[in-house]
Amino acid sequence: VQLQASGGGLVQPGGSLRLSCASSGFSLAKSHMGWFRRVPGKAREVVSCITSNGGDITYGDSVKGRFTTSRDNVDNIVYLQMNNLRPEDTANYYCATVITCEVPVEFQYWGQGTLVTVSS
Repeated sequence: VQLQASGGGLVQPGGSLRLSCASSGFSLAKSHMGWFRRVPGKAREVVSCITSNGGDITYGDSVKGRFTTSRDNVDNIVYLQMNNLRPEDTANYYCATVITCEVPVEFQYWGQGTLVTVSS
């Protein structure tokens, strides 16, 4: 399974970014999908999880109300819309296939992350 997250960059506090996750050769529609983020020296943090049909979505406490996950199973893409970004959101963001969205979320496969930097 090859996954590629994209859309990261430098944004000012309060700004927005939309991350995308795509895969070649693997149908994301068959899988629950999730986003997590990593900061050096800190534990991996679950950002969101969306079931395969998009019917159930969960978010980490620190991003609730600001981030939105969605998926397009026709175009085989999963999105993470990030609004009202804060400096503490700075991290490498990864998309991953997920075994279960129930806590604790079990990530299965992930690829290269995309760096999000929130700074003025």
